[in-house]
Amino acid sequence: MIPLARRLPALCLLGAALTACGTARQEQPASPASGSPSPSRTPVLAPGPGGLTPVFEHGPRTRGKTVAFTFDADMTADQGPRAASGEHFDNPGLIRALRELKVPATVFMTGSWAEQYPAEARDLGRDPRFEVANHSWSHYAFTADCYGLPTVDAGLMRADVERAYASLRAAGVPHPMPYFRFPGGCYDQRALRALSGLGVTAVQWDVVSGDAFATDADAVARQVLDGVRPGSVVVLHCTRSAAPTTERVVRQVVPELRRRGYRFVKVSELIGETGR
Repeated sequence: MIPLARRLPALCLLGAALTACGTARQEQPASPASGSPSPSRTPVLAPGPGGLTPVFEHGPRTRGKTVAFTFDADMTADQGPRAASGEHFDNPGLIRALRELKVPATVFMTGSWAEQYPAEARDLGRDPRFEVANHSWSHYAFTADCYGLPTVDAGLMRADVERAYASLRAAGVPHPMPYFRFPGGCYDQRALRALSGLGVTAVQWDVVSGDAFATDADAVARQVLDGVRPGSVVVLHCTRSAAPTTERVVRQVVPELRRRGYRFVKVSELIGETGR
């Protein structure tokens, strides 16, 4: 979850430098172990120097008006009791809007969210309009000082990501993508190094929607429309309790972006375009 008050420069400490570390390649079949990404030919970025996990922020700016909407399905490891008492960390209305508007999207899902909402995780994972990617199991931060989130010990970072893949598969997601989004978007070289060898591309963004904790849908919509450029990756949230305006934002923004000539794609398409 990304608080409205914080903005992209504070999140992406290394993004500008590391985005160029890799070029797009077709992923070789990964290990079928439950803690690894699914075997596929999905586009990923090549590792950076020393095998460092590559980081992707946006697609090419000169190959047409494409934009990828991404949605973080957040739950931290300690929020299960709140969900059990009735707090909604899912957002079926948002998913319904995306389907009605025929908008493909990439959903970054925590393993704890998949365990809380297995039917919804399975539904998203089997719908060709969506691709489901990894947002950690715990939604604990991979760096210090990340919006007050608890932190994952460096020695447990890899296990947290592997546990998330196992949870996604257990919920019925058949092919979780080899993409990972750091909780809060917070990362550093230690975190990138910890995930080296997993075969994942870390996916950031270049447009912060500001939907987290927002109550003014019009203001969020304006922020998205002002920020989108060809190849943009927009970060939004799929959590009713903490991002209550997102469905309204999507219903406002999608028709306007289409009027401006934009085509909606998944993150995998943008990554695939990067190396061409």
